[in-house]
Amino acid sequence: MSPGDEHDSFGGVGGSGQTRTRLPEGNSGDVYGGARRPVRSSRSLITVVGVVVLLVAAIAFANRGGGDLADAAGPTPGKTAPTAATGVRPVQGKNGTIPTGYAHDEQGAQSAASNYAVVLGSDGMFQDGSREDIVRATHDPAVADDLLKRLDASYSADFMTSVGLDANGSAPSGLTFVSRTVPVGAKVRDQTDTSATVEVWCTGLFGLAGAGSTKPVTSSWFTLTQKLTWVGGDWRISSSSQTEGPTPVNGDNRASAADEIASAVEGYGGFTYAR
Repeated sequence: MSPGDEHDSFGGVGGSGQTRTRLPEGNSGDVYGGARRPVRSSRSLITVVGVVVLLVAAIAFANRGGGDLADAAGPTPGKTAPTAATGVRPVQGKNGTIPTGYAHDEQGAQSAASNYAVVLGSDGMFQDGSREDIVRATHDPAVADDLLKRLDASYSADFMTSVGLDANGSAPSGLTFVSRTVPVGAKVRDQTDTSATVEVWCTGLFGLAGAGSTKPVTSSWFTLTQKLTWVGGDWRISSSSQTEGPTPVNGDNRASAADEIASAVEGYGGFTYAR
């Protein structure tokens, strides 16, 4: 198994389709992507302020009642919202920094698969110590040892060099290594009392951000299929695979400069709980 093939199942680095980034057109110098927006009228400003006040009030109400917004509002009878939050509270347990202790039901399986996709596509997989912690926290103990041996062989010095890192998985001085997976949605394909197959549709970011980078950060779209096993009172991965897409049409966003991407990655922390 090649390094690219191995990492494909954890975030789309080696061979998954990467969307093309449309470069800026012209030399207008407008970093915000086009003509400036007109100044809002006083009526528009009042409307915006009103919406903000209502949102703050809703959050305060939810906090006072000890619940969240989903608990306070409740579902609308006769309607479904497959992309809305489930209303189930996030798990309280953690194995290191990884959320664990998911509900023994369909929602719990989706939550586990989504959060495992995040951490398995993170830059922590490129460090020996954190890679072992991640694999043992997310996988069935019956498969963890064998998987770690294959991953350690795959994350070789040659592979690290190919993605612009040193043998220890560190980025060159002045550059920021980016490896993030962001779940867009999830669905359970089949489930029994002891197993579940969950598909997680993801977008990913990968590359080196910073001035002079020869491996700029690019985006990709892929679907992770995780086979989960209920073991030790939690959902754990027994096997996983990845396919390309579904990939949307790239929009008209201007590509940001390398230092702007680096600043965003350092300023916006990734999520540890995805669903």
